[in-house]
Amino acid sequence: MAGRRVAIKAIDWLAFAERVPPNQRAIFNNLKTRSDAVSAKLASLPEKPAPIDWNYYRKTVAKAGMVDEFEKKFAALTVPEPVDTQTAKINGQEQESNKNAADYIQASKDRIAQYEEELEKFKNMIPFDQMTVEDLNHAFPETKLDKEKHPYWPHKPIADL
Repeated sequence: MAGRRVAIKAIDWLAFAERVPPNQRAIFNNLKTRSDAVSAKLASLPEKPAPIDWNYYRKTVAKAGMVDEFEKKFAALTVPEPVDTQTAKINGQEQESNKNAADYIQASKDRIAQYEEELEKFKNMIPFDQMTVEDLNHAFPETKLDKEKHPYWPHKPIADL
């Protein structure tokens, strides 16, 4: 029983509580209460059950051989423990989530570096009210007018009227 108790992972209830939305606090509190009750019940149980006093039953039971038969059957009885099939899947999902989180963090750091470069560009730029059209086209080449594509801009050609 102690081996099983060690295998159970401890729950960080404070970290769990931080992630619970306010509308689900009651559900969370019920879960924690039930979990604490089950943990207390398991902790109160002995590691091994009390041994059966077969001699007492041999003296008490009138039918001869019945207790011996029960003792043999009890000794042969093995209760199968369920096989854990989900831990490997959960660990795989955890590793995948950690990998995705690390990738996201790296992508975020790259975006931050890019935004800091843009911010530096804006800090070192000539103030907008002092810019000429050439300065604007130099600072923001994507805003430069394409005379080939739009020769009459901002006016419409006479043929379109």
